[in-house]
Amino acid sequence: MHNICTELHHIVNSIQKYDFPFDKNKLPKNGIYILFEKRETAHEGNRIVSVGTHSGEDKLVSRLKEHFLIENKDRSIFRKNIGRAILNKKDNAFLEQWNWDLTKRTNKDKYLPLLDIEKQQRIEKEVTQYIQEHFSFVIIEEKSKDKRVKLKAKIISTVSNCMECKPSNSWLGNLSPIKKIKESGLWLVQGLYKTSLSEEELGEIRN
Repeated sequence: MHNICTELHHIVNSIQKYDFPFDKNKLPKNGIYILFEKRETAHEGNRIVSVGTHSGEDKLVSRLKEHFLIENKDRSIFRKNIGRAILNKKDNAFLEQWNWDLTKRTNKDKYLPLLDIEKQQRIEKEVTQYIQEHFSFVIIEEKSKDKRVKLKAKIISTVSNCMECKPSNSWLGNLSPIKKIKESGLWLVQGLYKTSLSEEELGEIRN
């Protein structure tokens, strides 16, 4: 496991890295994105702190915009988790409202009249600023949706299973109210601690 995760980090640290603002015309249309965060290191390089992909064909850039640009935490669980940590760090009672999911009509009818919209907009802007200033990413280009989903899951498990991929003491995720984020060192709660990459799958990523 250690060798697989070490090699995975060496591979992703050696390819083109993108910071915000990124040029959408220079990005592949389909692929897996791997996120790094400032001051987070592992295996002598940038530590993987999140992994994701997209479902629709040619929608990679759109998915990245939902994380980096579009201020709607209900369209990006990544944004929602960053906001949770920021609010929890401040012991801010707005965390309860931030956790509301307003994508469903029933929830909108129930919660929207109670929502402090001005405060939500302020937190969204704070989340945007944090993400744009602290995160970079690399892309593993892959056109097949099935293969993207499979490799994404294996990468998440590889990193979460690795005993050396630990967050720094100053990592924002340490202040998350979600136990799985704090324990895994990843901005994720789904797909942790399952089947890691095989040597063959690592070779696919390398190639």
